Amino acid sequence: MLPDRFQALLPQRLDMLRRATGLPVVFGGAVTPGRELLLSSFYGTRGTALHGLRVGTGRGLGGTAIAMGTAVRVNDYASTRAITHEFDQMVVVEEGLTSVFAYPVTVRGTVHGVLYGAVRGQATVGDRAIRIAGAMAQGIAGDLDMPSLHTQAALRELAEVAKLVGDPGLRERLRKVHQDLGGAAPVAVPAGLTPRELDTLRLAAVGASNRDIAAELGLSTETVKAYLRGAMRKLGVHNRTAAVHAARSTGAL
Repeated sequence: MLPDRFQALLPQRLDMLRRATGLPVVFGGAVTPGRELLLSSFYGTRGTALHGLRVGTGRGLGGTAIAMGTAVRVNDYASTRAITHEFDQMVVVEEGLTSVFAYPVTVRGTVHGVLYGAVRGQATVGDRAIRIAGAMAQGIAGDLDMPSLHTQAALRELAEVAKLVGDPGLRERLRKVHQDLGGAAPVAVPAGLTPRELDTLRLAAVGASNRDIAAELGLSTETVKAYLRGAMRKLGVHNRTAAVHAARSTGAL
């Protein structure tokens, strides 16, 4: 189930978000089958007030992000009129959070989880952090939208069986079943793209410069260029825009 897969991916991606943005607090959770957001993973929180919190659609910042299907940011959680305030005790009083964003992770038009970032005091969450969160959300959505390894193996087996069938009518029926189960586009994901190459492509996809990518991933600009060159070579293209497009078209992003 997607909620379980999202929960499995979330801790690592939140840690990446924290390191890439420098935000002191990041957390998130999956949307349950009952369409409630269940907060489950946290970095930088002071206590456990938010742990296991259930957020209904349209309630608070996360519920608003789910309802709108887009990122929502407030510079002063306690005073904003853009959200409901039933969670102020946990967010403001116990955690002391001021500027907060919630970024939905959307797969095929449905929100399956939310990533949060926050600061305390007078600072505000900047556009750079929102952009990085968007790249992270896009990456998670891509991972969620890929068939499981078991499903991929079954689809490959079905495709091979279809090739061996002599009856054209039966072969076409098997092809249609293969397509309906998610095997419609037999385009292979380029082999050998490393996690860092994928990270640089995801950030490039949301408009980050080489300098921005370097700062966000803790790399030198020369290393970023090397990762992009490696990705372009593996994808068979000659510029970063084409690399992003090729990676998306093959399902790598």
